[in-house]
Amino acid sequence: MEIKEEIVKVLPEIDLIEDADLRDKVAATWADGLRRGGWTPEDITRMPFTLAKKVEINFAEHVRSVTKICLGVAETFDEIYKGKLSLNRDILLAGALLHDVGKLLEMEEADGTFRKSPAGRLVRHPFSGVALADAHGIPAEVQHIIGTHSKEGDPYPRTPEAVVVHLADFMNFDTIEG
Repeated sequence: MEIKEEIVKVLPEIDLIEDADLRDKVAATWADGLRRGGWTPEDITRMPFTLAKKVEINFAEHVRSVTKICLGVAETFDEIYKGKLSLNRDILLAGALLHDVGKLLEMEEADGTFRKSPAGRLVRHPFSGVALADAHGIPAEVQHIIGTHSKEGDPYPRTPEAVVVHLADFMNFDTIEG
């Protein structure tokens, strides 16, 4: 099985991106992060989505949840507001799918334990995620989402899509006890 197919098997929401070029770039960004971090697509179903709390929820589940919440918000806006407030669905989905891709470089596994990697102690995942995305030609609108989804983005104005990803991410993080 090709690496892209393996990634889509773990993160099937990638196929919801309508723009084929953007869809391929999202998969390529994940593939590069996996390669650089020494991971396989299967590993993201084992690694925790955060090291800040002890959680039973894995990285893939978290990314999928954030993405599905964002999709639900976009669909609700379309249904209720009928174009008065709309989100760019592909940019939103790409941002949700890639918001934590930098964690592939921020974490490592040693003796069955996940921990911050040496690089992760120096560069948090929003920054490494933007670097990965930029290397694959991901549009600036998506890079903005990656870079502002966490506390690092708090001092800056967020696009509507970035606001939705930021809040979906924190809904996941803040409602999980750990």
